[in-house]
Amino acid sequence: MSYYESIKPLLFKLQPENAHHVAECVLRLPNMCQIPFNPFLKSHFIADDILTQEIFGRKFYNPVGLGAGFDKNATMIRGMQILGFGYTEIGTVTPKPQAGNPKPRMFRHVEEQSIQNAMGFNNDGAYKVVKRLKERYPFTTPIGINIGKNKVTPESEAISDYTHLIKAFDGLGDYFVINISSPNTPGLRDLQNEEFITRLFAEAKALTDMPILLKIAPDMEVEDAVALTKMAVEKGADGIIATNTTIDYSLVKHPKDIGGLSGAVLKEKSFKIFDAIAAELYGKTILISVGGIDSAVEAYKRIRAGASLVQILSGIVFHGPEMIKNINTELIELLKADDYSNITEAIGADRA
Repeated sequence: MSYYESIKPLLFKLQPENAHHVAECVLRLPNMCQIPFNPFLKSHFIADDILTQEIFGRKFYNPVGLGAGFDKNATMIRGMQILGFGYTEIGTVTPKPQAGNPKPRMFRHVEEQSIQNAMGFNNDGAYKVVKRLKERYPFTTPIGINIGKNKVTPESEAISDYTHLIKAFDGLGDYFVINISSPNTPGLRDLQNEEFITRLFAEAKALTDMPILLKIAPDMEVEDAVALTKMAVEKGADGIIATNTTIDYSLVKHPKDIGGLSGAVLKEKSFKIFDAIAAELYGKTILISVGGIDSAVEAYKRIRAGASLVQILSGIVFHGPEMIKNINTELIELLKADDYSNITEAIGADRA
């Protein structure tokens, strides 16, 4: 039995958000205490040449990243590196601090190995997060900055929130992610339209040289998702992340009526959207797949479908941090079994 499996019953006795706070307290220690990084790399961080690739001018030692939503305030970046993530996406960060939605707002569906969250972009706000990154950046591994609008900002003024954040964080990360796909901010998904995206990328690309990616929801019709992402790339998006959480509550037996579902129940829906997008955009932009990835087999499926990178989030709640090392170790075996010398040769192999 792994160490995580031994403490998991205790963690699961806590409310999910309280368990997250416990994890954060542990994982922020390397930042606070300046614990040396290299000794931990040897046991957890997989950096085999076969997994290494250069994207956005930065070296990604392995393709498994932490999806946005776990390290909202950039307090755990070194901790996540120690756990073995090849890159970390912080946020979602908003211009002003906000408390998020009323509690309870996070729920476990243990039987379905899924999480339902209605957090509502709770975060410290741009000023504090910028200050943290200025003290630390650049990190050993790449950092994505996921940005969103404040709840109180009307849709008509949403672009000003995104441009404010881009100016504030410019040069403090390796890529931006435009989050207009969370179900937990009223009206946010309404911004997934041609007019808004056209205006946003026109203004955003004039403010930074950092790559800007768009993250989409899994609940659109496939044809609409493909059309939207194709248009976003034409307007300047440097990549697509598919997908965010789903509001298809039929996927679990005992759903709450708020928030979005992530974890194992999202696997099929997320891949369906990703695969359709990749059929159109593979080779034209960087694609990142997220949603229900809990094994090397599933990660490899996404990679062969066209994903340069993958992200995990809820899976570590149910499988523990060893999952990261296991996925990377088994990915190496899968790549070698297919006679690939580097992961880039496998990306999009099933699109041929």
